[in-house]
Amino acid sequence: MTDERHVRASRLLARTLRHRPAELGVELDEHGWARVGPLIRSMDGQVEFSREILEHIVATDPKGRYEFDGQHERVRARQGHSVPVDVGLERQTPPATLYHGTARRSLDAIMREGLKPMSRLYVHLSPDYGTAVNVGSRHGKPVVLEVDAATLAAEGQGFYLSRNGVWLTGPIAPRYLRTAIADPSGGREKP
Repeated sequence: MTDERHVRASRLLARTLRHRPAELGVELDEHGWARVGPLIRSMDGQVEFSREILEHIVATDPKGRYEFDGQHERVRARQGHSVPVDVGLERQTPPATLYHGTARRSLDAIMREGLKPMSRLYVHLSPDYGTAVNVGSRHGKPVVLEVDAATLAAEGQGFYLSRNGVWLTGPIAPRYLRTAIADPSGGREKP
């Protein structure tokens, strides 16, 4: 399969498992699992798709977004859903500081209104600055926000760690955020 076909299949898989399963007639259970056979049949009508392609996507996704159950009969996205599912993550104590990468054009609104899940179920946070720079770069000129996770957790806000290292939480008020403008070389600029 060519890289272009792989990208199209991967994007359709993400959209189906995270946002619009009904669009292809795919059923997710309450924990986000889709049965592999019906998923393959529904996706193969849209893009080139097979069990081998699905196995390849799950095994090689650079962000570790997907997982199989133990028998490889069901597959799901680990996080990033806009449809209501419970992927079974347990509340955990976060590191003192977490990071959120975004585009500079979003900074004023975020500092005024805070971080919101937007169309997703949770706000996604990175465990390190470099990952946040990479995330922010996907949206334009990057900005990294430092999140005072220790204070939020001490005040009762829940944090959940996805199996691929992404921290998930609810909305974050501006008072818990500090701006660290990202430098393309990976360093930090003054805000």
